Amino acid sequence: MEIKAVPGRIETYTTDAIIINLFEGVELGGAAGAVDAVLNGAVRELIQNGDFTGKNGQIAVLYPRTLMVAKRVILVGLGQQDKFNVDTVRRASASAILKARDLKANHVASVIQGAGAGGLSIEIAAQAVTEGSLLALYNYRGQKSDEKPEDFPKTLDLLILDEQDTRAADGIKAGMAIAAGVRVARDLVNLPPNFCNPAYMASVASEMALTVGLKFMALDKAQMETLKMGALLGVAQGSDTPPRFIILEHNADRTDLPTVVLVGKGVTFDTGGYDIKTADGMGTMKGDMAGGAAVIGAMGAIAGLNIPLHVVGLVPAADNMISGHAYRPQEVLTASNGVTIEITNTDAEGRLLLADALVYASRYQPKAVVDIATLTGACVTALGAGVAAGLFSTDDQLRDKLMSAGTETAEKLWPLPLFPEYEKSIESNTADIKNSGGARSGVGSAAIFLKHFVSYPAWAHIDMAGMMFDAVDNPYVPKGATGYGVRLLTEFVKRWAE
Repeated sequence: MEIKAVPGRIETYTTDAIIINLFEGVELGGAAGAVDAVLNGAVRELIQNGDFTGKNGQIAVLYPRTLMVAKRVILVGLGQQDKFNVDTVRRASASAILKARDLKANHVASVIQGAGAGGLSIEIAAQAVTEGSLLALYNYRGQKSDEKPEDFPKTLDLLILDEQDTRAADGIKAGMAIAAGVRVARDLVNLPPNFCNPAYMASVASEMALTVGLKFMALDKAQMETLKMGALLGVAQGSDTPPRFIILEHNADRTDLPTVVLVGKGVTFDTGGYDIKTADGMGTMKGDMAGGAAVIGAMGAIAGLNIPLHVVGLVPAADNMISGHAYRPQEVLTASNGVTIEITNTDAEGRLLLADALVYASRYQPKAVVDIATLTGACVTALGAGVAAGLFSTDDQLRDKLMSAGTETAEKLWPLPLFPEYEKSIESNTADIKNSGGARSGVGSAAIFLKHFVSYPAWAHIDMAGMMFDAVDNPYVPKGATGYGVRLLTEFVKRWAE
């Protein structure tokens, strides 16, 4: 769908449908009041009869007949004004554009929701409308063989009063860059594992890098062996599909800029290895690379926004399979920093990939490193599926930037502790540490394991287990992959640059 800022008045605009909004319990005014006047009080009558209250996400459709040139009026509720925030705009825009799609409206025009009584800047509001609309219309069809249905709408015009005002256009551009990044992540996570393997992830990252101007490199197995990435290679050795270590750089040649590194777990399928998962537990394991997908998508968005930082994205990608070559419980692997790891659970593989990636991150002398991974079932138990990701951090400023980014994007985080007591659970008799503290050691033992591979002061770990599929009650996240983390990481990097 094409989105553009166009000068015009909503009540006189010629289109298949116009979108206006109303707060719950607030007197008609602004665009809604202007449309109501042209419709001889039809909007007010709808409210007075109790058919429309302005409840968050509520939708109603009016047909102006000869009173307006627009064929339809779509009203969307913004809820209570004192609870309004930027995510209200995303959700309202999503609900309205989905109704326009259902009505097969080809050309739609909308007010910039939230820029009036909502108090948001025009640029932020336009970005939110763009994000909500584009993300709601995402439709993964995968390998379906039937004919793809026609897309509706094809055009969304955001109406502005002054054609010289570029703020809405800037917001649209930002929203489109972010939505494109989310789309990349969703596509990767939705793909079947016989399509999305480590080499395929690398090819997607490479194509995206060419499009947006990122530097790209992918290390192969031989190069990882040279770097002594024994933890990552230990996981990968059971699969016939070779691993890749994906490296993306934004502003690669800018030595004057501080560096932030983003690391994403890229296990393209996780059987659990010899500690094999149950059938139910394996059902969503094509999504065990959702952290890596989020980093790839975020790097595309960061480049699209041209954020003034040197940003590096690292995605260690491998399968965790069972074969005569697969690693086994009680083996000892050596990571690239020399730390030896006793394997007590082959299903605790993601942290092994992250271990070598976190060591690799140190070569960039980063000011901050953030890793994101579908790491532990314990995090889902602690925070609930589809609710929030767990956040661990060694630096308060880094933690606070991530928390504020999560609030802005509605990709929730909840801070969890890095208690030193977790170290006890990963003590080993045969190696420096164990890769698992056992079933009752909690989400904290996985985070404390990762800390052994961190040599920089500002590091954060995001455990997004439970967040990769099927968001709860969110109109701009269709069923399937959520793309969680793309908007969060992009907003974080943007805030770090301020």
